Amino acid sequence: MNSSKELKDIARFLQEYANRLMGSGVHTSRVIRNTRRIGHSLNVDAKISLFQKTLVISVCDNDSQEVYNEVSIIPAFPISFELNAELSALSWEAYDNNLPLETLWDKYEQIITHPKMDPLCTLFLVGFANASFCALFGGDWTARGIVFSATLIGFYIKQVMQKKHFNHYIIFVASAFIASLVASSALTLNTTAEIAIATSVLFLVPGVPLLNGVIDIVEGHSLTGCSRLIHALLLVLCIAVGLSGTLMLIRNSLL
Repeated sequence: MNSSKELKDIARFLQEYANRLMGSGVHTSRVIRNTRRIGHSLNVDAKISLFQKTLVISVCDNDSQEVYNEVSIIPAFPISFELNAELSALSWEAYDNNLPLETLWDKYEQIITHPKMDPLCTLFLVGFANASFCALFGGDWTARGIVFSATLIGFYIKQVMQKKHFNHYIIFVASAFIASLVASSALTLNTTAEIAIATSVLFLVPGVPLLNGVIDIVEGHSLTGCSRLIHALLLVLCIAVGLSGTLMLIRNSLL
């Protein structure tokens, strides 16, 4: 049986754990399963209500039936599939080995403080990925090089603006506008310019929120799923606004 203090500490760990998963781009049912799995290993029953910005968790001791509640605002974290996989593995390790709370905190801190990929490396990988999209859509080598350069500049602007805590929608409009404006230099060359301009903004497409929104709705978390889809569609609209700004500046006939 857990004491009141132990129950409170467990609730705070589960809250922190669920917030990290939710803010890092994990679909709702997976967050609930992982959190409840850890709760079961600590001899508590965790009941969770998740919304787009808020998390409510109730922790009930299986023996005493004492309940402790926590409410928190879900912070936004960078999307990391590696982090999400490690946190999911932690839930199974806790379930299989009945890890104590102190050990869970230590392992959790090790996971979230693990060195992340260098931003410069990420920048170049995104550039190569977007150039590959250009190739998939039929762009020639000149267009691919232009898209690579445009992506480097647009994604760098996105990184800088994120560090300065600009509004998320403004970041997407500005990044799409700058990337497509750089890609419009293809119009001065004998190359597949239209493909270069169109694919220069694909690195901004919010694939994870779109996918998570659909998964949430299919699995019955309609409110969270609709919120995620609306957010993703607004980001797509911002990309369209930025791209349209470039097209109106350099070539109205493309609209």
